[in-house]
Amino acid sequence: MALIPPTTLDRARSLFPYLASGHVYLNHAATSPLATPVVNALSAHIANRATGEIDTYGDDLPMIKEWRKNVCRLINAEGPERIGFAMNTSDALNIVAAGLPWRDGNHILLNNAEFPANLHPFLHLRRHGVQVDVMQVENGIVTPEIIAHALRPDTRLLAISAVQFLSGYRADLEAIGALCRDRSILFVVDGIQAVGAVPIDVQAMHIDCLAAGAQKWQMSPQGTGFLYVTDDLQSSITQQHVGWLSVATPWNFKDLDQELDGSARRYEGGTLNITGMHAMNAALTMLLEVGVDAIAGHILTITGVLMQALTGIEGVHCVTPADPNRRAGIVTV
Repeated sequence: MALIPPTTLDRARSLFPYLASGHVYLNHAATSPLATPVVNALSAHIANRATGEIDTYGDDLPMIKEWRKNVCRLINAEGPERIGFAMNTSDALNIVAAGLPWRDGNHILLNNAEFPANLHPFLHLRRHGVQVDVMQVENGIVTPEIIAHALRPDTRLLAISAVQFLSGYRADLEAIGALCRDRSILFVVDGIQAVGAVPIDVQAMHIDCLAAGAQKWQMSPQGTGFLYVTDDLQSSITQQHVGWLSVATPWNFKDLDQELDGSARRYEGGTLNITGMHAMNAALTMLLEVGVDAIAGHILTITGVLMQALTGIEGVHCVTPADPNRRAGIVTV
């Protein structure tokens, strides 16, 4: 455990105008304040659209390329081609839930500690005869042992949050991912409460799909986020919605017999939230400059101090686990 050095921390804090209000903001688990570089990126793009070039799409392409590389770095994906833009976690998860070829009797395993965004896309599949079990867990704790006990021979997919939204429990994704890989089960992770706050390595954790809105710990505007899918999972998805940007050479307007693009760009369909992407890219650049390892150490240290102080108050019970390996930024009492 280590705090970010004071000079680095002071420089980072100077980027958040909200602090001038004299208040301390604690609710990153809902949505984060916007930093000056994020606001500047938003303002510059909007100003150019209003009084400058207006049609900036060609100029935006380098930013989009950089955005994919930044997300790739953030989660250690195999490459930027595995990253697609999504408006939120639900949109990203629905690409997988709706796109896989489900058969009557397929089994999906969920748990009752999840935020509804990681439940409804899969519960909706019951109309196809898919059996969806929602495990009942205590205190929002979902361990590899609990999961192993609930898996069935016909389990096809496990969906879980990297960090539970209420308890703040951080799952052992590496152990759970290995369990799923050994049993040929698709491992789908809702990463919204983890990405940006703690290190995520989709390759080491054997994650097949990671979906994460960016308005929380990634400190980006609402309506921004990403989808990561492995090449193997992508090959199994029958895409339900396509647009002109989904195909291999979208600017070849006359070729209507094109295959879908080989990358996760195929899921983006049409005109993107370019304004939001500029802002999100600025936020990710800021995060990566400080480093997620350093951010995680700082968060775990100060929340550890908070939890220790809270447990000394009569009548206060800390729900979030004390073990720093099993928590991230959320402290629930």
